[in-house]
Amino acid sequence: MTDNQPTTPAPSHWRRYRSLYLLLVVCVAPVLASYTAYYLLPPSGRTNYGTLVEPQRPLPALSLRRLDGTPVAAASLRGSWLMVQVDTGGCDAACEKKLWQMRQVRLTAGKDADRVQRVWLIVDDAPLATSVIREYDGTLFLRARADEAAAFLPLPAETGAALGDHIWLVDPLGNLMMRWPRDADPNRMKKDLGKLLKASGIG
Repeated sequence: MTDNQPTTPAPSHWRRYRSLYLLLVVCVAPVLASYTAYYLLPPSGRTNYGTLVEPQRPLPALSLRRLDGTPVAAASLRGSWLMVQVDTGGCDAACEKKLWQMRQVRLTAGKDADRVQRVWLIVDDAPLATSVIREYDGTLFLRARADEAAAFLPLPAETGAALGDHIWLVDPLGNLMMRWPRDADPNRMKKDLGKLLKASGIG
């Protein structure tokens, strides 16, 4: 006996994945809005202190380890705004100054401070001073490979530029977007970060 019942057409691709697409739009729209203020305004209207990284660079699969040697997936860092510095474990005065700057800038974010994570990429195996670990508690101390950090973090085109000179900013989607200058002014860093946190609803 032949089944003459009409066949129900398969739902279209859009109908099947509509909820997924809508969720993606909701998640991505806020961070796109924050970039609009920086990238789409004419140069005369830009007020950012840090240098924008163009084009943006996605966070690669860096070889990261905690101080106890436990591996950390770079992808796990996504979800927060990351202030990143690179130094050796000896941490001289310039290194400690950057740790202090990151701490102070994060504190000035007030109720948004929890959206910001401080990251120190330590590019050797030298032990960290206990005093530094205690003073900057809350910083994510991660061992990293110097060559991988150098490939990810762009330096200014000037003689003598070094990774240890700067603090970088990575957005919650894992895109490197800004580099602050050597001996950066924390007040001006705070203004850059504040504008981004205000414009973006994620992280």
